[in-house]
Amino acid sequence: MSSVHLSFYTEHSFSNLIDTLKSEKHEDRKYFSPAKLQDPRYDELPLSIRVLLEAAIRKCDDFYVRKEDVETILDWRRQQGSAEVPFSPARLLLQDFTGIPAMVDLAAMRDAVARQGGDPSQVNPKCPTDLIVDHALQIDFGKWPEIALKNQEKELIRNRERLQFFKWCSQAFKNVNVVPPDISAVHQVNLEYLCQAVQEHEDFVYPDSVVGTDSHTTMVNGLGILGWGVGGIESEAVMLGQPVTLTLPKVVGCKLLGSVNVLATSIDIVLGITKHLRQAGISGKFVEFFGPGVSQLSAPDRTTIANMCPEYNATVSFFPVDDVTLKHFKQANFSEEKLELVEAYLKAVKLFRSYQDLGEDPHYSEVIEIDLSSIVPHVSGPKRSQDRVEVSNMKKDFLNCLNEKVGFKGFHIPVEKQTTLMPFLHGSREYQLTHGSVVLAALISCTNNCNPSVMLAAGLLAKKAVGAGLSVRPYIQTSLAPGSGMVTHYLSASGVLPYFSQLGFEVVGYGCATCVGNTSPLPEAVVNAIKQGDLVACGVLSGSRHFEGRLCDCVRANYLASPPLVVAYAIAGTVSIDFETEPLGTKPGKEVYLRDVWPSREESSYNLEASEAELFPWDPKSTYIRCPPFFNKLTKELCEPQPMENAHALLFLGDMVTTDHISPAGSIARVSAAAKYLQSKRLTPREFNSYGARRGNDAVMTRGTFASIKLQNRFVGKAGPKTLHVPSGQIMDVFDAAERYQRDGIPLIILAGKKYGSGNSRDWAAKGPYLLGVRAVIAESFEKLHKNHLVAMGIAPLQFLPGQSADSLELSGKEKFSLCIPKDLSPGQEITVKVAFAFPDPPTHLNYVPQPHYSYI
Repeated sequence: MSSVHLSFYTEHSFSNLIDTLKSEKHEDRKYFSPAKLQDPRYDELPLSIRVLLEAAIRKCDDFYVRKEDVETILDWRRQQGSAEVPFSPARLLLQDFTGIPAMVDLAAMRDAVARQGGDPSQVNPKCPTDLIVDHALQIDFGKWPEIALKNQEKELIRNRERLQFFKWCSQAFKNVNVVPPDISAVHQVNLEYLCQAVQEHEDFVYPDSVVGTDSHTTMVNGLGILGWGVGGIESEAVMLGQPVTLTLPKVVGCKLLGSVNVLATSIDIVLGITKHLRQAGISGKFVEFFGPGVSQLSAPDRTTIANMCPEYNATVSFFPVDDVTLKHFKQANFSEEKLELVEAYLKAVKLFRSYQDLGEDPHYSEVIEIDLSSIVPHVSGPKRSQDRVEVSNMKKDFLNCLNEKVGFKGFHIPVEKQTTLMPFLHGSREYQLTHGSVVLAALISCTNNCNPSVMLAAGLLAKKAVGAGLSVRPYIQTSLAPGSGMVTHYLSASGVLPYFSQLGFEVVGYGCATCVGNTSPLPEAVVNAIKQGDLVACGVLSGSRHFEGRLCDCVRANYLASPPLVVAYAIAGTVSIDFETEPLGTKPGKEVYLRDVWPSREESSYNLEASEAELFPWDPKSTYIRCPPFFNKLTKELCEPQPMENAHALLFLGDMVTTDHISPAGSIARVSAAAKYLQSKRLTPREFNSYGARRGNDAVMTRGTFASIKLQNRFVGKAGPKTLHVPSGQIMDVFDAAERYQRDGIPLIILAGKKYGSGNSRDWAAKGPYLLGVRAVIAESFEKLHKNHLVAMGIAPLQFLPGQSADSLELSGKEKFSLCIPKDLSPGQEITVKVAFAFPDPPTHLNYVPQPHYSYI
């Protein structure tokens, strides 16, 4: 799949390292041999670093990748944590939410080339690119089979413009493979179809590796494939042949010991390891697993653990290939010839290991030991995945959450209101809700729940529960979103799918659903009861994301749980239950407890037409796909840093402004600027869809930037997507203020506190502010990846000098800012920002600093 030719290697800077594979069936295969390095440092390298080294050797062109970079990686023990190195992955993985802006930009680039008289057909990805259409799934109905079957048809109608564009991409661009919707979630496609372990091109072999525009790209680490998530801007650079640049990482060795507890599922193991690693403070580091305990984990167990990498802030969680991995590849329909090639090559370059052989252990930056026998069943919540709760302590913990002050766990419900009961009618029957009532239960078998054992365990629990006469209350919004058709196949083949259906868990489709906010609305009577009683209603899901309000704005407490526990809490109808002493329900004459239905580990062992033109035929009426304006005025001068005169602050923000606050995500609020735009296109609220589905429309995404209801803007004094238009003194939507500034020719900056841009990588967290007219962000500190995104978009990240802040300089944010940005700007360089009061007479009590300095980082 590499885009280079074998002849390139014969003239390569490291052609002396090329060797022929010593295998009867593969003796014609060539590769870069570490043995020919004759350098003892190679055997000390963690196996994940060896993959980085091979890529640097293979891609060394003395331009993007230099010989010095190869030496730096080889000298990892001394250079770790300080030196910057390039990494050229074997392939690129895109999902549609983040992939569509990249492909739209590429299509717009073709237009720009054509306008300049060039050949637009030459604009193609250099790195093999797979685009999986999976994030567009919107759940309209979670149960009632005759209605649920209409979801697929609705998806096609709703996303026709986007799907036509994707099909055009698959035909127009070389090196692009588009996987259509309703096949699998991106993670499953990567695991089941795209993973190669070893790549081949013209008889040259090298390790499979990948970067993707999804934080859970790391799942493939569980199969010995190096990969991690990057932002949309980095992905576009990789697509065009540039390497990813990263600080040569420190590698934490995670040594697994002991035996797995018989009651613990793979999800419990995942969350247990996640807790240990989060407490270890491994942000930005590689984690590599070793030790005898690894051998007890199946390949699905390992990919499940690797999936949670973003939750403990590591870059990768790498499980080197061993016999267990090879067994998995055999089950994944690798041919015997392919399996022999994988084993022969990985052993030749020392990327294959035996976890029982301590002599193979490399050197690590530090080692963390985890005893698997200490891990017991947990859930995570009610607001953050790092807040783990033992299932045996769930009832007590939820009560504590009601009592605690509002914060990461607390809801501060007065004691006298904690027993509130709210009656409501659903259908023709009366039900009651109280604090802790479950109103949403979602079974999701992707990311951290792709492991077949836990989905089968949920199915077996459903079967036993139905047999015991138990059911799920009909007002609870239940759904089953398998990660792929393969999941549905094994659930059907095992005979458990009908029992899911009887409990209300109908298959709603294949793609990202509840985790990203694509869930159907709760019954109106349920919503009214929750609001009138000010209840802390609960959602339980087997996904990986559950921020407050993300699943549904009236569901305040959300818990991540293993699939069987999702079914159990749905049946119980509440999270305020002690499964040891309280029954799930009753059948005539007998109480049924969770232990009675819990399965043992042994039990669980439409055609679219698309244009064939080189340029995409943009439809001016489309509300999904628009040609973005990034290349409209592309000149050499505009690519250089520009000074700013008399800029205003669009926003005055505090600490920990995350990409969730900046980038559009979730549903489109009816009173938002994006909603007004869509309504102007004669769309009804039911047709709005989500920000994710409309990522190919810059008009929607720009209006959704800083549209978070949680945004704390000091200009306004309360949470919401509002700001102050300084010249007029009016409070208005952020987009409306930005549009007014741009109409008046006034450049914009943003003032912020510490850790600006924290959170998941999002390309629109940089693209959106740029299109709003923001050209600089002045903050106390930045999240590194987001800082790089700002630079890539032409927004200067300026950091207050040590000890300084907007408060220490007594800035109100209403000043005018003039930035003297030199054309030869370099990181760490101090620049002058002239500050002038926007009003004639500044307050006399202010210690006015006319020319504060900032560091360009």
